Amino acid sequence: MKNVLVIGAARSGIAVSHLLVKMGYHVRITDQKEIPEKEQLLKEQIEVFDNGHPDALKTIDYEFIVKNPGIPYRAPFVHYFVEKGVSIYTEIEIAYRYAKNFSYAAITGTDGKTTVTTLLYEMLKSEKPALVAGNIGTPLSELALQYTDQDYVVALELSNFQLLGIDQFNPVISTVTNLAPDHLDYMDSLEDYYRSKMRIYKNGSSHNWFIRNVDDLEILKYAQDIPCNVIDFSLKRKDVDLYKDDQYAYYKDQILFKLDDLKIVGDFNCANAMMAGCMAYHMGISIESIQNVIRSFKGVEHRIEYVDTYQGVRIYNDSKATNTHAACAALSAFDQNVILLCGGKDKHISFEDLKQFDSKIKHCFSFGQTKDHFKTIFTHQSSVETMEEALKEALSIAKAGDVILLSPACSSFDQFKNFEVRGEIFKELVTKMTKEK
Repeated sequence: MKNVLVIGAARSGIAVSHLLVKMGYHVRITDQKEIPEKEQLLKEQIEVFDNGHPDALKTIDYEFIVKNPGIPYRAPFVHYFVEKGVSIYTEIEIAYRYAKNFSYAAITGTDGKTTVTTLLYEMLKSEKPALVAGNIGTPLSELALQYTDQDYVVALELSNFQLLGIDQFNPVISTVTNLAPDHLDYMDSLEDYYRSKMRIYKNGSSHNWFIRNVDDLEILKYAQDIPCNVIDFSLKRKDVDLYKDDQYAYYKDQILFKLDDLKIVGDFNCANAMMAGCMAYHMGISIESIQNVIRSFKGVEHRIEYVDTYQGVRIYNDSKATNTHAACAALSAFDQNVILLCGGKDKHISFEDLKQFDSKIKHCFSFGQTKDHFKTIFTHQSSVETMEEALKEALSIAKAGDVILLSPACSSFDQFKNFEVRGEIFKELVTKMTKEK
């Protein structure tokens, strides 16, 4: 029986361990922390090594290793196996090899991934047995274990961390939504980050499609030697395959949907909807179903999510904006009088992009590890310690017609478990503080 080591026992690590046992491997799993599922794993003859990575694990010959995508390759225990030349995958690759009844529409990029994935899933499930998985929250391995009864189409959101660990994975259709600086605390360089995104189509052929955003100069630079059929997309040009005019979005002269039917705000969301619609079309979904979903879709939680209006002040939760590019997209959706709440974990990226919106910013209240990084970005800025303080200050100066926007431009890990928790806490604070006032 061939040996496999799973490094990282988060939800995806547990799921892929169960899957590997089904595939006939002898599995060992290790984590720096205690593994709560230890007893369950031991019952399946999975060897468990928690509270650290013992050196004895380095003495075993492994067929391959499955790594949690959040653990950097430079982490000493992982890097040991990199140096030895052992193949290191993420759970996406293992699920792909196991679930032969799944076909994929895969989405990556710096921003917009979750909106495209969610919208696409709504379109897919309107006509077919469909699943949604990956970086959006549910490990693909978990679904591969559960859904074996029939064929499924899968809307799959992929981070560059997950793409670094694929080998055979090949979606029917894929896209890179956009490229902007991010994850420089994980990647060796910006170029490595951009190149990692292009792995999404590396196994493609004439049977597959890739949507190429020609408005993005970085995508044009890095999306080269594409082995599958290329669908060029633009919001600005009409000499491409996927385009729009003042009234409609089109795919090769076929109307995809009416622009006025789209309820989510901003040009970037129009782009997200066009990519989702085109992907659904290539997965066999009718134009009628695509248009029905466009008319009913109200957006993704934590992405420019309307929370409440208090005394004429509209409040939005954009906790999913974990980089400046996403925050810029949110700010572009509003005209003026924005009270911006931002800040979080320092990912060593520049905030200079945000300066272009200075005239829109009535005041910026920044918090967390990067609270002082915004002093030179906005004319009207104050540093506070927490998001709660920032919201309290924002409410104290807000007047009817203003917008309070939580769009952190940073990841959440300095003060919160993840951006979802940050967004939920923000919404709870809005409810609490507006009631108190």
